[in-house]
Amino acid sequence: MKKVYFFVVLTAFLFGTMEVALKLAGSEMDSFQLTFLRFMIGGLLLLPFAIAEIKRNHVKLELKDFAYLLYVGVLGIPLSMLFFQMGVMHSNASTASVLISINPLFTMIFAHFMTEEKLTKNNVIVLLIGLLGIIFMVKPWHMQEGNTVLGVILMLLAALFFGLYTVAGKISVQKMGIMAQTSISFILGSLVLLVVMLFMGRPITSGIVDNWLVVAYISIFVTGLGYYCYFMAIKLSDATTGSIAFFLKPAIAPVMAVIVLGESILWNTYIGIALILAASYLNIRGKRKEAQLNEDHHP
Repeated sequence: MKKVYFFVVLTAFLFGTMEVALKLAGSEMDSFQLTFLRFMIGGLLLLPFAIAEIKRNHVKLELKDFAYLLYVGVLGIPLSMLFFQMGVMHSNASTASVLISINPLFTMIFAHFMTEEKLTKNNVIVLLIGLLGIIFMVKPWHMQEGNTVLGVILMLLAALFFGLYTVAGKISVQKMGIMAQTSISFILGSLVLLVVMLFMGRPITSGIVDNWLVVAYISIFVTGLGYYCYFMAIKLSDATTGSIAFFLKPAIAPVMAVIVLGESILWNTYIGIALILAASYLNIRGKRKEAQLNEDHHP
């Protein structure tokens, strides 16, 4: 379990520094470019582990599998993560980090309609607490300086599409494994974004040399190593334990935003974080109970 907690804490720290690093890099580089670079590099870094997983599981990927991975990748990269990057640039890093952490709430809703995982009483309570957390975090009646309506909308779209990406991924992950699915969907999604960038005339390589340190950190550490640690935590325990990293993230990111960016945390932010942490905790506890019940019924 020591190994599990090591990977969970490292994942939480790397993901917790994400918005601060993206905000620093985004002030110097194009949002499309930054999203493309970090997921293409991250996907390629995970590829050797993905290939090993495919060989180990004796999986034969067909054309329809790649087509589905392309669909998953589009939901994840040109949609969710592009909205995420643009949302970070139009809001405070602390607000962005907490809003993206509500993606499991959207996952629940989509799973209810797309899979056999139906909403339970616990899920509805989690949704309501999470929604209350968003209201306090955003404080729409008097927004904190640095936050904008556009930024909040973009972050909610990012969380919504990430929820859809997660559910779509759950459908195909059984066949190919989590590492393979993530790596290939990252690469395919990034290639789609590259085509969009070429069509729009967006920069692809300019500015990398001047900002190589932050690009390397975001791509190699946050995206590559971050997701690797997340999957290792899942592999050594279960998905519910691995998701504790996302439970810790809203507590780490605002602190990083204060230290690095000099953002101020107001009373509503504390309440928003507390409510979203409570929702995350209830969500994880609910999943644990479900898993225990399934084990008891299917020994």
